Amino acid sequence: MESDCRISARTLTICVIFYGWISSRLLGAAVLSKDNISVAVVAESTPCWEVEEFVVSAECALCSDFQSKAWPECTPTGYVERINCTKSHRDEYKSCRSASMEDRLFWKFEGTMLGVAVLFALLVVSRQRALDRLASEKVRKQIESI
Repeated sequence: MESDCRISARTLTICVIFYGWISSRLLGAAVLSKDNISVAVVAESTPCWEVEEFVVSAECALCSDFQSKAWPECTPTGYVERINCTKSHRDEYKSCRSASMEDRLFWKFEGTMLGVAVLFALLVVSRQRALDRLASEKVRKQIESI
């Protein structure tokens, strides 16, 4: 008896591509971990508040029109706070979330959820009425046929 244990060309190609991809990912990770220059560049480009302790020197405030266009920190939330990093003694700006903005977003979410709940409640009531009508019609036809 002879068994057919051959691997198809398609399966072999897929395996070679997969193992090649895994090998390149592992090799790339090994090379990056030994490259200290790229780590230094990342450390210089990151804000000081991500790598060291800081003190908030100006509370969270709404960005002006000019700040919203000029400062990338204003883009995510529209609010910014000034911080002072303790080690480097640098003043930087950081995006923040204000209490009034959070309050407004909360009530907007609550209103949306209430509207969705009312919509689905109306759909349930109308569907139940339609099913009740169908059941009544079915019972009426059964009584008439007797």
